[in-house]
Amino acid sequence: MCGIVGVVSTAPVNQLIYDALLLLQHRGQDAAGIVTQEGRKFFMHKAKGMVRDVFRTRNMRALPGNVGLGQVRYPTAGNASSEEEAQPFYVNAPFGIYMVHNGNLTNARQLREELVSTDFRHTNTESDSEVLVNVLAHELARATSGAPLKSEDVFRAVREVHKRLKGSYAVIALIAGYGLLAFRDPYGIRPLCMGRSADGTVMLASESVALEGTLHQLERDIAPGEAVFIHDDGRIETQQCAESTMLHPCVFEYVYLARPDSVMDGISVYQARLNMGETLAKRVISTVPPNQIDAIIPIPESSRPSAMQLAQLLGIPYREGFVKNRYVGRTFIMPGQSTRKKSVRQKLNAIGSEFKGRRVLLVDDSIVRGTTSKEIVQMARDAGAVKVYLASAAPPVRYPNVYGIDMPTKTELVAHDRTVEEIRQVIGCDALIYQDVDAMKQAVGKINPNVQGFEASCFDGEYITGDISDGEINAINAGRNENLEDDEDAALA
Repeated sequence: MCGIVGVVSTAPVNQLIYDALLLLQHRGQDAAGIVTQEGRKFFMHKAKGMVRDVFRTRNMRALPGNVGLGQVRYPTAGNASSEEEAQPFYVNAPFGIYMVHNGNLTNARQLREELVSTDFRHTNTESDSEVLVNVLAHELARATSGAPLKSEDVFRAVREVHKRLKGSYAVIALIAGYGLLAFRDPYGIRPLCMGRSADGTVMLASESVALEGTLHQLERDIAPGEAVFIHDDGRIETQQCAESTMLHPCVFEYVYLARPDSVMDGISVYQARLNMGETLAKRVISTVPPNQIDAIIPIPESSRPSAMQLAQLLGIPYREGFVKNRYVGRTFIMPGQSTRKKSVRQKLNAIGSEFKGRRVLLVDDSIVRGTTSKEIVQMARDAGAVKVYLASAAPPVRYPNVYGIDMPTKTELVAHDRTVEEIRQVIGCDALIYQDVDAMKQAVGKINPNVQGFEASCFDGEYITGDISDGEINAINAGRNENLEDDEDAALA
C-alpha cells in the first residue's frame, strides 16, 4: 500500500502535489518523493521519512514546472531501509520516464530475469516498482521503434505491459515532453481516481480525499485495465488496454487502509465501515448478551464508524476510552514485530474512568498479528476493566496477502491455523467476536452493485490473479524476510 498522485496544470504543481501527499500520508510513512517537469527537464527530490520532514522550503523551490507526480511509500517488496528504493523511479530511455506505483507484482522475480536476458535492461534495487518502470520503458520503446511518441503507441505499450505483469498495480508515469500516463491492473485491486479543479488542472490520486482536499472535483475512478494519457496541454485520451477485466477492489482498503472520507470505486469508505458495524452486531449478540456489556469502546481510528453503529443497534453507550498520540505512525505499517509492540503504549493511552469497574467491548477494524490487540486488552485490564471483550469488524486474517499489504507470512498472522478460541487465549480477552467473510463482502458491496466482487485473499485464501500457490508465497517472502531482519536491526540500533 502506497499513496500516489499525478498533476497536469497550467500553474506550478509542487505545492499542490505536496498538499495531496499530506492527505495520503496514512498510506505510507516510510518515504516520500516528488518529481516535476519544466520544459523537457525533470526536477526530483525524495528521501526516507514523512512528507513534512522530507520536503523543506529549499526542496520545494527546487521543484519547478506545471506537471509532476509524487508518492508516499509503505514498503511491501524490496528493502525498506534503502534510500534508493524511495519513489519515483527513473529510466532515461526512451524519452525519459519517471514513475510511481502502488501495489505489488507477484511475478517480479521472473520479470527481473526477463529484463536481463531478453530486454537487456538493468535494475539496481530489489524493488518491484523499478522492475515495472523498466518493463513499461521497454514496451514504449518497442511501440515507437525510435519514432516520436503518439497516443496509439502509449496504449499499445500498456496493452503489452498488462500481458507481462501479474499482481496489483496502480501506476502514474511522467513521460518527458509528452505528458502523464496512468493505468490500473485488470482487476482494479489497488485504487486510482481522477478529478479536475475549476482552473482545469487535472489530478490523479489513490484516494478521492486527495482531490477534494486540494479543491478538485472527483470525476471518476480509473477502470480496471484502463489507460489514461494526459497530454502536457491538458488533453485527455483514454483506452481500455486489458483483454479481460473485472472490478474486484481490495476489501482491506475499506476495512482499514483508506481514509473514511474517501470514496473509492463508488463506495464510501465511511458507509462501508458503518455497514460492517451493522452486520457485526448480529455476531456480538450471539456471543455476548448485550446486558453483559457496559460500554462499547473503539480502538482508534479506523474502527470508530463500526463501533458507533454497533453501539446504536445494541443500545449500549459508546465511549471513547483511548487517546491516540497522533505523532506516532500506524503500528500496522511499522517494520518489525518488536518495533510494533514497543510503539503500542506510546501510541495509545487509556482513560481510566471509562474502564474502571466496567465490562467493556473493544472494537477494532481488524486483527492481523495480534500483538497490538494483546497489548490493548491488557491496557484495558490495567485501567480497571472487570471484563474485556474484543470484536473485529473484519473476519479473521488467516492467509498471506501478496497484493501490496504487509501481511505476507503465515507465521505472522495470529489467526492462521488457530480456532477463534485459541486466538482468544493468545490475545487474552474474555470473549472474541469476528465478522463473517460473506457478511463483510455484502455489507461493502451493496453500496455499489457495479462492483463485481472483492479481492479478499487475506480472509478467504482466494487469490484473484490465479497465479499464487504456497510455493509462490514462499518465493515472494524469501528475500523479504532478509530485508525485514535488516530493517529491525536498523530500527533497534
